[in-house]
Amino acid sequence: MLTLVAGLGATLLSGCGSEQLISIGDLSSGYNREVAFMSAFAIALSVIIFVGVSYALFYTVNKFREDKHTDAPAQFHGNNRLEIILVVVPVIIVMFLAVLTVRSMAILNPVPAQATKIDVLGRQFWWNFSYPETTADAGGNVANGNEMIMPTKQKVALTITSGDVIHGFWAPNVGGQRAAMPATLKTWNVDTDRAGVYQGNCSQLCGGSHANMRYKVVALDQERYNTFLAAAKAYRAPEPVADSAAARGYAIFMQGKPATGALACAACHRVQGTPAAGAAGPDLSFFGTRRTLGAGMWEAMTPQHWEAPQAAEALHEWIKHSPLVKPGSLMPSYDGSEYLANGKKVKGGVLTDEEIDDVAAYLRTLKLPEEANYWNDTPVYGSADAAENPAPTATTSSATPGGKQ
Repeated sequence: MLTLVAGLGATLLSGCGSEQLISIGDLSSGYNREVAFMSAFAIALSVIIFVGVSYALFYTVNKFREDKHTDAPAQFHGNNRLEIILVVVPVIIVMFLAVLTVRSMAILNPVPAQATKIDVLGRQFWWNFSYPETTADAGGNVANGNEMIMPTKQKVALTITSGDVIHGFWAPNVGGQRAAMPATLKTWNVDTDRAGVYQGNCSQLCGGSHANMRYKVVALDQERYNTFLAAAKAYRAPEPVADSAAARGYAIFMQGKPATGALACAACHRVQGTPAAGAAGPDLSFFGTRRTLGAGMWEAMTPQHWEAPQAAEALHEWIKHSPLVKPGSLMPSYDGSEYLANGKKVKGGVLTDEEIDDVAAYLRTLKLPEEANYWNDTPVYGSADAAENPAPTATTSSATPGGKQ
């Protein structure tokens, strides 16, 4: 029965707009195993009830067909035994399922004191993940945009909220879904016993780019997770080489280009170890290590990722006019086109293609040390080629080439 539940989950669900499948039947997660255990009894009872009621219906219809009984039917007042059975049996079934449900809630809901803690912020239309127990040497908590790194074989306590409207956080392979609500903090557990990359989506209609609000969950064995966290804690963005494209991009990132009205990226984004401390957009501290752009609109899965021609083009287009690539994006445009900000049309500033490439060059330098690169040799479960090649391979999202925050 558990195998059936797992199979149905894998068959019925797939990542919205992504080539990576998702599954509520992934039994590598203790959360999913418990839900599958409870569901097995509910499904079995449903089948028994369906068969029993169907048999009673067809038996009665056949036995008392009019062509078999020409006499007037006998008159009687009720059937006390049958009425008692029809009341008592459903009550027993409901009580049994209620006990199973309470048991599962008692197992799944408590948050262990030793659980790894991750704070989740949902906004239109992206996700930010921060680690409240790990303070970066450069100041502030370690954080990452649109890619959540978690350890395997232990409970991970997610505390979720929203910065605007109601969103739904759901990565089915590692656990259940919860609503991300403004001014409300909700904490619950997710877990998996298997290292890998899993797909997550927003499950609550939240606006024009709801379907483009995706993220990756990267589960690492404890040793690799500790390596990532230590490197992230010590991380400081590298200082660009003088007179390089990255150095020119850094200047624009921090100061913008007032002469043409181009806003500074640092006003909205944080980069660990630099003056950039914005909170209106995703944390970009490890952007060069990440392999997704625009909350999963573009997936650059080749080992070269942002250096590959298609990925470099996608990054360029994203910086140039994000609101055109992703409807509802609040990131300003840099080609002079209009975009919506607080419900009003605003004319974007202007950067030349060369200046946009300079900003992209700076973003590509924001990398964790290679030993802390959480994508290396981590299988992407649910992708078309995961069975043949456990490491991330070339793929793109089915969305328009271009990213989202």
